Amino acid sequence: MRTASEHARAIVKATAPVIEKHGVEITTAMYKRLFVNGAVKDMFDSAAQESGEQPRRLANAILAYAKNIDHLENLGSAVTKMVRRHVETGVRAEHYPYVAEALLPAIRDVVGADVATDEVLAAWGEAYWMLADILIAAEAEAYADAA
Repeated sequence: MRTASEHARAIVKATAPVIEKHGVEITTAMYKRLFVNGAVKDMFDSAAQESGEQPRRLANAILAYAKNIDHLENLGSAVTKMVRRHVETGVRAEHYPYVAEALLPAIRDVVGADVATDEVLAAWGEAYWMLADILIAAEAEAYADAA
């Protein structure tokens, strides 16, 4: 399982105010990029997208992760809910690269390259994959339990 370096975690925590201010804008831009892939788009509740509920939920989750990256135990119930929802909708390990490929450029699209520098995006990439590995492992266990 991957971990984010101390340097990456510090950058993620330091950029939490940017996520707090621009989170919904970032997640809306991310979904726009992600939904170019019709198969991935079909996995999502279109009503939650149109109402803005899903971008808000994801923005809040990203912010909570940024603020708690050094204390992931604080996110236990949120991770459990996310895993349950992912299993219900058929999310698999192979879907995670699509999200990374949509999220990281969306951050730069919204806040600009002067804030979302290569170093910042690399840190967020490390942080993303650390969380993705946690979710992938928990989802694999949930799929096995259900089988």
